[in-house]
Amino acid sequence: MSGTTLHGRSAIHALLEKHGIRARKSLGQNFLADPNVVERIVRVAEVAATDNVVEVGTGTGTLTRALAAAAGRVVTYEVDERFRPLHAETLADLGNVEVRYEDVARVDLGTDLNGDRWVMVANMPYNVGTPILMEALRNAPKIGRFVVMLQREVAERLIASPGSKTYGLPSVSLALRASARRSFNVPPQVFLPRPDVDSSVVLIERRSAHPAAASAEVLAGVAFNQRRKMLRRSLMSVLVDPSSTIAAAGLEPEARAEDLSAADYLRLAEAAVDDR
Repeated sequence: MSGTTLHGRSAIHALLEKHGIRARKSLGQNFLADPNVVERIVRVAEVAATDNVVEVGTGTGTLTRALAAAAGRVVTYEVDERFRPLHAETLADLGNVEVRYEDVARVDLGTDLNGDRWVMVANMPYNVGTPILMEALRNAPKIGRFVVMLQREVAERLIASPGSKTYGLPSVSLALRASARRSFNVPPQVFLPRPDVDSSVVLIERRSAHPAAASAEVLAGVAFNQRRKMLRRSLMSVLVDPSSTIAAAGLEPEARAEDLSAADYLRLAEAAVDDR
């Protein structure tokens, strides 16, 4: 395989068959098999020749090749050792690609990625996509932009607004550190094997985190753990005087977890410090 060729569904099926690889559900493997979707993801990511790109889940290398054509350097993580021979066929001619056969969920991306201006572009494994993304947002500040494909319902939770049914701790955690929007939806038929759910590509742009972001996230976690309760009750375990602290933040003690924005949780975290 040479150039920037992007394999379609039948070619990827043949490639997997040739190397005796079948997708493992335990690893959340659904291989992207549509060149048009691959190209669209790269366009959304706006990858430049000066950028370093980190990919999670190399798979057949289809997205990897497209990223390599646009970026200065691509570091791609693959937990499944079965792909080594396949990558020797599909990626060996690319001098700017490094495949690391590691479980990225166990990697500290904050220290593992050297150099500046990183962009994460990935067809995230369905089973671990959200934890990997959130860990990178919290602890890998060199990654300034994320273009990730996730299950559609997971994406909706991440970009949800206060008061909506899908709004929860992931929504707050992301909003404390970044802005996010859905770029486009992806139907099941573009994957091998075909999943039972739709997917969405989400664009996330990091912004400077407030000093109280970690504390705000803790408060949000406690509140959402008892989301049916009013804040003055759900936060009793972490605030000495919940009602006065909530009021000092300019919030209603009778509000519930889903009523507060990320900015509200930041004000609550600051009020908690002032009231000690």
